[in-house]
Amino acid sequence: WLASLKQEGMESRSIARKISALRAFFKFQLKQQQITVSPVATISAPKISKRLPQFVEKKDMNTLLEYVEFPDNWEGRTQKLIIRLFYHTGMRQAELVGLKESQVDRHHQSLKVLGKGNKERIIPISPELMTDLQEYIAAKRTQFENPETGPLLVSAKGRPLYPRYVYTVVNTYLGLVTTIDKKSPHVLRHSFATHLMNNGADLNAVKELLGHSSLAATQVYTHNTIEKLKDIHKKAHPKA
Repeated sequence: WLASLKQEGMESRSIARKISALRAFFKFQLKQQQITVSPVATISAPKISKRLPQFVEKKDMNTLLEYVEFPDNWEGRTQKLIIRLFYHTGMRQAELVGLKESQVDRHHQSLKVLGKGNKERIIPISPELMTDLQEYIAAKRTQFENPETGPLLVSAKGRPLYPRYVYTVVNTYLGLVTTIDKKSPHVLRHSFATHLMNNGADLNAVKELLGHSSLAATQVYTHNTIEKLKDIHKKAHPKA
């Protein structure tokens, strides 16, 4: 049956999901003492190839940050800062939504980010981005009568941002500069990591910046780097 699924062109990921369902079913049958041996006990799931994370090309990110015009109001200012924070820091969507003013460290030019499992990590940022953050915080005091001093980023009504709004902002603006399938905050996180790796960043350093618990999660970005090198070689080498 599994061989026939493969011959019909079903992807390994889908076959593995069916095997997982069968294992759960026969495990239940064993518990109910309907059977004594699971017929799938010795069945191995097919090897699933890792999907390379999609990312935005550097030139497209440059176009977005340097040439795309954002609305000349509070919402536009917040939207541009959302894009810049994602790309400059590689933080997750939940981390950005939960970012507080107190996590901005002007003295050390960094952000203290609270990641998965309440793990804190320090992400250095450029003086330019730090200036923008300081100006944003100062403007918030004059823009709103009773501004929220907890969350860093707020909506046009002065309220904390919610995840769906952040996702929509990223999706909309990435749609202006790239044709990749996925246009989400996580794609900007992938872009941050991939561009660092392509410029020779140390894998362990990228791991720390992303807040990964193991190096295995970060190593997927080395594949993008290798593919980039292959592409450069193919285009540039006369015998490629």
